[in-house]
Amino acid sequence: MDSIDIFLYVSYLLIIVGAIVAIIMPLIKSLDNPKSLAKTAAGVVVLGVIFLIAFSTADSEVAPKYIGDPFYMTPTLTKFVGGMLVTTYILAIVALVGIVFTELNKAIR
Repeated sequence: MDSIDIFLYVSYLLIIVGAIVAIIMPLIKSLDNPKSLAKTAAGVVVLGVIFLIAFSTADSEVAPKYIGDPFYMTPTLTKFVGGMLVTTYILAIVALVGIVFTELNKAIR
């Protein structure tokens, strides 16, 4: 086993530990204030609704070159990828509008 492989496995482990800590610690902290859990749940529900709308509007057509090796795309997978892309576009536009609105609001005050 090469040292690069060892460092890769250590980095994978650290990423997993970091992700677990990033998820668990806010949940532990929010048990003190249950209202913050409701706000978080509302945010997750809104994200889910945005994804469901994007998924339902996504196209499920697969180009012939992506059906076989190495992609093996199915209509469902294509629809999922399209839904994720549309969700990303929607969230990026909402973020940009929020930034512009905030800056304009600061400039007016």
